[in-house]
Amino acid sequence: MPSFPGGLQTAPGPSQSVPHAQKPKGRPPRGWRDKIVFPGRSLPTYTGPYSVGTMEIEVPARNPRYFSHIKRDGRHVLQLETVLMTVYYPTSHHRRNQAQTEGGKLSRELWLGRPRRKIAGGYARFAGMPEWMGMFLFLPAMFTKLPAYRNAPLARHWAPPVNTNTSADGVFVKTQAGARPEGAPEEPQFPLIFFSHGLGGMRTMYSSVCGEFASYGFIVVAVEHRDGSGPRTYINHRKKGRGTMPDMEKDGNLDHRPEERRRGYDVIDYIFPKDNPSDTSPHNKKGVDRELRSAQIELRLAELEEAYEVMKTIHAGDGQSIADRNLRKKGYKASSSHGLVPVDWSSWKGRFHLEHVTACGHSFGAATVSEMLRQAERFPYISQGIIYDIWGAGATAHEQRTAETRVHGPLLAINSEAFTYWPSNFEYVENCVKEAQERPDPSPSWLLTLRGTVHVSQSDFSLLYPHIASLFLKMVQGPQRALDLNINASLEFLSHILPTDLAAVNRAYKNENLLESKTAPLDRVPSEEMHRPDEKFVAMRLKIRHEWLYRMSPRLFTKADRATARRRGRKAQSDDEIWLHSKPTPEAIEAYLHETGGENNLKQAAREGHLPMAADSVEQHEGGDRVVMDAHPVQDQTFGG
Repeated sequence: MPSFPGGLQTAPGPSQSVPHAQKPKGRPPRGWRDKIVFPGRSLPTYTGPYSVGTMEIEVPARNPRYFSHIKRDGRHVLQLETVLMTVYYPTSHHRRNQAQTEGGKLSRELWLGRPRRKIAGGYARFAGMPEWMGMFLFLPAMFTKLPAYRNAPLARHWAPPVNTNTSADGVFVKTQAGARPEGAPEEPQFPLIFFSHGLGGMRTMYSSVCGEFASYGFIVVAVEHRDGSGPRTYINHRKKGRGTMPDMEKDGNLDHRPEERRRGYDVIDYIFPKDNPSDTSPHNKKGVDRELRSAQIELRLAELEEAYEVMKTIHAGDGQSIADRNLRKKGYKASSSHGLVPVDWSSWKGRFHLEHVTACGHSFGAATVSEMLRQAERFPYISQGIIYDIWGAGATAHEQRTAETRVHGPLLAINSEAFTYWPSNFEYVENCVKEAQERPDPSPSWLLTLRGTVHVSQSDFSLLYPHIASLFLKMVQGPQRALDLNINASLEFLSHILPTDLAAVNRAYKNENLLESKTAPLDRVPSEEMHRPDEKFVAMRLKIRHEWLYRMSPRLFTKADRATARRRGRKAQSDDEIWLHSKPTPEAIEAYLHETGGENNLKQAAREGHLPMAADSVEQHEGGDRVVMDAHPVQDQTFGG
């Protein structure tokens, strides 16, 4: 059993909150609709220099088929019929500059999706409650919309770089153009990210993470998996021609119930394993339903392949063919009447990279990412992965891997503190990082924990329901600050390992250098620095010592801690809010970039004031006061055992 990670807390005594936690980054103000007109919760706006656009796309699969013999009510439940996704991307449109387009004023996508009442009922069912309770649970989010513009024009300008370690840069530059990097084309070509959601998730459940990436110059494809891992999703079928239900059934690869044929769409709810509905629990004696979870991952991988083909078609300049086949438009279930109007598909031709693609996911989605990184021949365009709070039990066991099926490519693994206390799961993510480091082609990889966070901290849930996350899950890190830490660490990671031309699009600079923090041995953590829960609550929540005192005024505790730090002249440290368990040496990053053609990243970053090297700045690395590091050329790590 692995020991647990720790950090560097300077204040003595038990920790009710995260010591020396910094304020979240400044964000552009929300509009009147989100603040006054509609009741309930609203999502924070994005901190990057780009405004964000979204597109909803659902198209028939190229090769519809089922993935398992598992049936419910006489029907195969794991079937590939269509692929559904929301694409988040940088745009030049902003509410302060309301350019009228062919379709009129641009709208915004609903967070909960359509039909709202039915999807809320699906969430209630997923939580083990009657469906009618979903309306009450999600009433605060019924009118919540993404802070992004539907079908807005793809940005053609280079945005000015913004300092992600300050509080206001991103507020004022949404409509400003920045200087074009030396040698770069007139219009930026954006890097591509695929995002895979976890159990109980949807394509909009992680809209803040996806939108933040887009606001810094990435195109993010968030796939909604139809594998029975979401609360409820709707699969549309064409009404005539190729893609109709009879057309899909004719080869015997798909089946539908009579009511599905009659109404023209399928409804896929969360699939509970038979006789083992709690197979995700750390204390479940029956273990994980391997047959179901393995088949779900296979379906997920096929959906991601389909999504990549959609993006290839758009990249080739044939986006209109996608619009013609799109099933999220007027007349189809769970759709907006806007469809894909007024997207200018010619502006998308060649505007993003189809290589060096990043795979990113949370929980079961992170397990999906780990499988993509293990199948390098099948996914040659996936170069690196970011895994948020991976649920290791749902992925391939390490004992089953071979040299060919180990994790290939750089990896950033970010754990919540709650999941770090799950011994077998932490051992799994630890092994994923070790796999990526293995010779003969080692890749730079990082593993860290965000202190005071819980499993939902990397989704929109903690932003929309902060009091539930605090009172019931004992989350003590602020939800917006938790989001900032995830994004800043991810942007730093991508700036380190992407080729030079892709890294230049990342409009973040002078990051918090979270990935350069001191590594902490896993077995040297004073117990007062931890929020380790009782055994029965492992992975589900944290524990707050003297909680009654903390509940009197959690903000007062935080303000008092910051005031004390200022009085003592203590400056914020990059490792105040994280535990960094493993990081590569500068030599390991240089060797990887040399092999992949991105060896100029580090010097260019230092010259332009962007991100420094992995452990030291370029100046330090070339002869300044150098930090003493592990002599191992591949990885600086402090794994305990």
